[in-house]
Amino acid sequence: MSTAAKTNAATARIGRDRHRGLELLRATEAAALSVGRWLGRGDKTGTREAGQRLMEEALAGMPFDGRIIIGPEGPNNRLVHGRSIGAGRDRVDLAVLPVDGISLVAGGLSQALSVAVAAEPGGILQPPPVAYMHKIAVGPQARGAIDITDTPENNLRRVAFAMNVQVQDLTVVLLDRPRHQPLLEKLRGLGARVALVSDGDVGLAMMAAWPASGIDVMVGSGGTREAIVAACAMRCLGGEIQCRPWVRHQDEAAAIRAAGFDPEAAISMDQLVPGHEVSAALTGISGGGLLRGVLYHNWWAETHSLVMRAQSGTVREISTKHHVALLPEEARKVL
Repeated sequence: MSTAAKTNAATARIGRDRHRGLELLRATEAAALSVGRWLGRGDKTGTREAGQRLMEEALAGMPFDGRIIIGPEGPNNRLVHGRSIGAGRDRVDLAVLPVDGISLVAGGLSQALSVAVAAEPGGILQPPPVAYMHKIAVGPQARGAIDITDTPENNLRRVAFAMNVQVQDLTVVLLDRPRHQPLLEKLRGLGARVALVSDGDVGLAMMAAWPASGIDVMVGSGGTREAIVAACAMRCLGGEIQCRPWVRHQDEAAAIRAAGFDPEAAISMDQLVPGHEVSAALTGISGGGLLRGVLYHNWWAETHSLVMRAQSGTVREISTKHHVALLPEEARKVL
């Protein structure tokens, strides 16, 4: 291949990957702008439906032939597993969560995000038939230092060594759940700083790889779908996440074995995200350690987002003013 041909091919590939990420951004921004109006209203159903409706509309017009591998849960789900969506020929697999943290939005709490990921066909793992997984996530400095089959004590010691700090200097985040009480006591016994968050698995994992978040490690158990979406984002950020199925009864154990997984074995990030052409977009809804939330002004709004690409390691931090998003006739509907 000539030099000119190689250059043209590289330019075409870069253009395609950039296009995916920025197109996904339109979907997360649309969902966030809509869902932000539901902040603190205590209405989970309204929050869920607003996010799904706007993200569905945005994805439907995008220039790819998308297949949804991971979508939101709940009744009247528009973005179901296996659905084809898009208006183009570029085949991609999609993982979409219009709202990561519905309870956060309904309760008026921080850390809620809108997330969308695209990869080449087969690039995103089909969710194993288990509702929850045990997880541990770290940033680029500690990549290779974690082992989810080992104890929390040993993992934190290796992470601290990799980051050239003491265990007492680490800040560990986990979901505030009764099931995490024994783990929480171990972390406190080690002297680590602990941050508890009520919801939002994807954002918690990403915070461990985002320098400005103040978080070094994420541990605990949470949703399987969210674990895979978080792995896509961590691939783009250069961090690492490991998971292990949380098998709660014999039916789940039988189902996960039938799907080709060992109920006791770790699932690596390469297994969670086997693809190489992974692009992700995230937009803050209620703000937090990762992104600012939606800000509404006089007939316009502002969003704060990340657009990431694993193949190049590119991370774009984008603040956008949306004058069209709040036309007077639309604004009156929510007053």
